[in-house]
Amino acid sequence: MAKMNANVDLNAFFQDAQDQFRGLNVNEPGQWPLLPKLAAFLATGAVVVLLGWLGLLSGQREELQRERDREPALKQDYQNKVAQAVNLDALRKQRIQVEEYVKQMEKQLPGKAEMDALLSDINQAGLGRGLDFELFRPGQVVVKDYYAELPIAIRVTGAYHDIGAFTADVANLSRIVTLHDVVIGNVSGKDGGGGKLYMEAKARTYRYLDPAEMQANRDQQKKKKAGGKKK
Repeated sequence: MAKMNANVDLNAFFQDAQDQFRGLNVNEPGQWPLLPKLAAFLATGAVVVLLGWLGLLSGQREELQRERDREPALKQDYQNKVAQAVNLDALRKQRIQVEEYVKQMEKQLPGKAEMDALLSDINQAGLGRGLDFELFRPGQVVVKDYYAELPIAIRVTGAYHDIGAFTADVANLSRIVTLHDVVIGNVSGKDGGGGKLYMEAKARTYRYLDPAEMQANRDQQKKKKAGGKKK
């Protein structure tokens, strides 16, 4: 009798549950019986949890892929740093050599006060070879980041070998002087110029900037950058 009562109760329970799910109005869930409400709540919660889990997994996948993409670059960076660590002593020696080379180059650049003496040396190099200066005109100083450039327009006349020796003397000056836009031709005249040649060229010499000039140059560059950004 107990078993029969239990079966009857279970059947009655399932029958009641089925009845509660029949004829539900989806537009009025608030009027649903208890079981459909609980089922709808659980289903909604499961969907929310599932969507959240999928979203979390998607974000984790993207982050994982980003880290995987970074792996080759990190490995290369690690290898470079290991190589630098192994060659640290050699790199330090190279840096010292570069610094010494820069110092030697700076010594070849005259200061602002030495420019007049350098111009005189160029002039004397020509006169010492018996050349006649028809033009020796320093131009406008061009200021670069760490040095200043002075162009000098020159025209000299003389024998071929004397002009060649003059250019060699200029190249061998203790200060850096370069020749550009060189033009050589015959001197015209009644006697054909007496076999003389002329050389026109633009000599360029360089000097280092003193601290005040470097600061002024940096300030000017900052103003230019600031003006460019405003535009």
